Amino acid sequence: MLAIIIVLFLIVAIAYAILNRPKFGKISDGEYLNQIKKSGHYKNKKFENISYTPDIAEGVSYFKVFKDFFFDRSPHIKPPQKLPSVKTDLYGLNKTQNVFVWFGHSSYFMQIDGKTILVDPVFSGHASPFSFSVKSFNGTNNYSTDDIPPVDFLFLTHDHWDHLDYETILKLKPKVKKVVTGLGTPAHLHHWGFDKNIIEEKDWNEEINLGDGFKVTTTTARHFSGRGLKRNQSLWMAFVLQTPSSKIYIGGDSGYDTHFKTIGEKYGPFDWAFLECGQYHANWKYIHMMPEEVVAAAKDLKAEKLIPVHWAKFALGQHAWNDPIIRVVKEAKEKNQPIVHPLIGEVVDITGNGNQQFKEWWTSLN
Repeated sequence: MLAIIIVLFLIVAIAYAILNRPKFGKISDGEYLNQIKKSGHYKNKKFENISYTPDIAEGVSYFKVFKDFFFDRSPHIKPPQKLPSVKTDLYGLNKTQNVFVWFGHSSYFMQIDGKTILVDPVFSGHASPFSFSVKSFNGTNNYSTDDIPPVDFLFLTHDHWDHLDYETILKLKPKVKKVVTGLGTPAHLHHWGFDKNIIEEKDWNEEINLGDGFKVTTTTARHFSGRGLKRNQSLWMAFVLQTPSSKIYIGGDSGYDTHFKTIGEKYGPFDWAFLECGQYHANWKYIHMMPEEVVAAAKDLKAEKLIPVHWAKFALGQHAWNDPIIRVVKEAKEKNQPIVHPLIGEVVDITGNGNQQFKEWWTSLN
């Protein structure tokens, strides 16, 4: 009995030590928690989605989720070879160019109307608390924080490990002029030494004047949050970014719902819509869209062009690594939705001038 007690104590002690490492961040308290409590979306000591959103689908047990995740994964969950990519000198970009560069998964850089923008950067090579797990695919981690020029606006959609990376954020800290994110997420940033004065912490449906003709409105998503044992202590969201020349939808993780149509009717049409496409499964269909739903969301948003992200870097679901892009491109063609699918690191012209073509590069991999 004593041996069992000692083992249990050691397990608890180790878990406590791990969860209290800086990378797990912090939960809001004091004046910041009081601000959160004023939100109409914070109920029963946690944030809630607009629509009822169960963690798993009806008729699905957690045992089935666990069993399927570990024993019913595609044999092609990782690419068979190194993914092709381009290494662009972001410092060397012409300052008058309006472009974006995708880094794989949900990380991308924009230079538009004289400002630099970074979204959900993850350059550590892994998307978990531990460097040995959820590692990036071969060829997808060619960029580092050293390759990123000073950042005018850093957008963080939510605090999951594949969107808010401790190592990356720490290294970027000296370069970032302003952070825009949801309620609760700044608790992590405060813990990591960020200047509180540069952080815009907002609820859904709030507007921020960023100056020089830039304006952002925080919008609803259908997802969840959390880096440790306690979930939904920070708010997940998407952003409507209005620049002097473009309107861009910066989508975070989200299940499909009526909010896309509501946003499209209120703020659309959009020149570009970045939408998550990957890490889905019928078992958790309410928090991640299927590829066909991604196209439906783009249509709801009235997006001139769709850019599917949240794929091609990490295996967080059970599907084949290329299933998201195959299905979303097929659906986009059938629904006449223009879609852009660059290589990781490839420069994309945001203005839409010229006839930039994008190959279906994933089809060349054996």
